[in-house]
Amino acid sequence: MEKVVVLGAGSWGTALSIVLAENGHDCLLWSHREDQANEINQQHTNEKYLPGTVLPDSLIATSSLEEAARHGKIVVMAVPTKGIREVCRNIKEWIQEPILFVHVSKGIEPDSLKRISEVMREELPAHLIEEIVVLSGPSHAEEVVLKHPTTVTAACENIQYAEKVQDLFMHGYFRVYTNSDVIGVEMGGALKNIIALAAGITDGLGYGDNAKAALITRGLAEIARLGTKMGANPLTFSGLTGIGDLIVTCTSVHSRNWRAGSMLGKGMNLDEVLEQMGMVVEGVRTTKAAYQLSKFHDVPMPITSALYAVLFEQVDPKSAVDQLMDRVKKHEMEDLFEYL
Repeated sequence: MEKVVVLGAGSWGTALSIVLAENGHDCLLWSHREDQANEINQQHTNEKYLPGTVLPDSLIATSSLEEAARHGKIVVMAVPTKGIREVCRNIKEWIQEPILFVHVSKGIEPDSLKRISEVMREELPAHLIEEIVVLSGPSHAEEVVLKHPTTVTAACENIQYAEKVQDLFMHGYFRVYTNSDVIGVEMGGALKNIIALAAGITDGLGYGDNAKAALITRGLAEIARLGTKMGANPLTFSGLTGIGDLIVTCTSVHSRNWRAGSMLGKGMNLDEVLEQMGMVVEGVRTTKAAYQLSKFHDVPMPITSALYAVLFEQVDPKSAVDQLMDRVKKHEMEDLFEYL
């Protein structure tokens, strides 16, 4: 049994807490809202994020970050990407020994253009970090709590720590693979949200399967193009955190990014969409960051650029699609030739 704290009581943080509790670990779930922590402890539910789900009696919640920081030597970071820096800054004063951090957030920080593990290493003193492992893959919380088969990847350059996280989470319905390509796993998990937003837009516009297949395929090419430029192994993008995560996020009604994109395609503006969603849509921030990265690394990302124009320059979604289709002709395998 391990003493584990999960920071962030949204749908994914709660679902992972259930897996940990069912694996027999002493899991403490932190929420920044006292009323949510009380609901989890007293009613064993988290209705806002996982309606209808009964949480294990052994799963305890707290709204005290100090209590959470002192709970154990493994911390699962499940807060939205925009909250990573603040939580790291606030938690470090209560950490007294090296911690194994597992981050499950999928995004890139705009302006700094840092991956989540880079942000964490920037904010947390090195002597407090035993290691950072990325846990990512095609995984909707709504299906995990129903115990539907789910597979994810634990990534760390030190593979022994990836294997430790693998052992921590492995369950009959929750299978964990390992990978040493941290950059590829983080970039795949972050960038797929951009393509999911775009896929939602095409559905909102009333386009069919042809358009979605094209978007997913060419979206994967963009993800691999930028990720490889940043040092990732291109083969990672053919795995769970590349094509796997891309498929599930672009095709499922559980996907916040797909739902947000669908609303945009139906004519709502971004502010209206975000207000109606009521939850973080990671793809919006990541689109800005990826657009900046594409310029910095001089990597062509036409889908990302078109989505950036829709989100931040008020370009009409249909016009953006038309511009994508009218681009100069090229060879489909150009990217593959470059990798090889």
